[in-house]
Amino acid sequence: MSGQRLFALLGRPDSPTDAVEEYCHYLAEALVEEGFELVIERVDWRKNGWARAARSLRRRARGWRGAWVLVQYTALAWSARGFPLHFPRVLKTLKSAGARVGVVFHDIEPFSGARVIDGLRRRAQLRVMLEALRLSDAAVFTVPMERISWIKREANKGKFIPAGANLPTSSDANSRRGISTDGKLSVAVFGITGGEAGKKEIENIAEAVQFAASRVGSLRLIVLGRNTQSAEVELRERFSNSAVELHVLGVLPAENVVRTLSISDLLLFVRGPISSRRGSAIAGIACGLPVIAFEGSETAAPITEAGLAFFSPQRKGDLGDVLLRVLQDEHYRASLAQRSWLAQRQFFSWRAIAARYAEFLKREN
Repeated sequence: MSGQRLFALLGRPDSPTDAVEEYCHYLAEALVEEGFELVIERVDWRKNGWARAARSLRRRARGWRGAWVLVQYTALAWSARGFPLHFPRVLKTLKSAGARVGVVFHDIEPFSGARVIDGLRRRAQLRVMLEALRLSDAAVFTVPMERISWIKREANKGKFIPAGANLPTSSDANSRRGISTDGKLSVAVFGITGGEAGKKEIENIAEAVQFAASRVGSLRLIVLGRNTQSAEVELRERFSNSAVELHVLGVLPAENVVRTLSISDLLLFVRGPISSRRGSAIAGIACGLPVIAFEGSETAAPITEAGLAFFSPQRKGDLGDVLLRVLQDEHYRASLAQRSWLAQRQFFSWRAIAARYAEFLKREN
């Protein structure tokens, strides 16, 4: 027997992986136990053009009267260059068809940048986000709303629900029993940012891992996820003639990501400040790992309940010092791993996330 039907509406697909689509699939699976059937739909304007995509949406939306449509927002899903000016029109189309419109904000703040075009893009995104909040019947934010700079009015529409890891995690996935690691301590890095930001990340990772390896001896560094294969040449140059055993795995199927993280001793997260919307950091938590990261404006509970070891990007060498401490102190490492496991079960599992969605949807009904 199917449950109450609702819809997740996505923009153009991302590649090589689409984190928002994966989010919706995992959420759909978990919502079944809560009595909901989540159907995933797209407005693929990149393939069909905006005119045809809009006509298709109007036609489909006639069958969604009275149903919740959870529209997934990232700026690049609704615009190739991050100017999502068509997004409010999508919401108006749904409302005119009688659907109940929820917006799930995966992008929480407008893009940064110092160029003139960056300033124009930021203003456009902020205007769209404010308009989307105004038009929506309800909204979901993946960080606590008090940490979001632009929400002044209509905060009562919002619900904070943290993101989960787009991984098939379970108690078995978090177990290291029966997995051989050759006695070497392993550091995992899940994803590297592209462009100039990625170069800085590689520099920070290499410096810290080389420092730790010089103190603990042989060390394994496992790098997987987006942009890692393009970084392989530079990584191998930096670790040549060192005690670091480097494995660059690229983008893997979700089951292999779980296995790879589960044989690691910790996750190194330097892609930006850690928060409850950072899926690649939450992947480490989901696999029961200590996570080394730094704080920012979005760093707040419940992510701080996980096994986090913080470093300061402003303090030279601090990342290496923190990494060394976690690697050398087995009891400290185990206590962080236990905190991650408990946080995963309580806050970041798809079962916990689906329960929060169900509470939210039933309340709004």
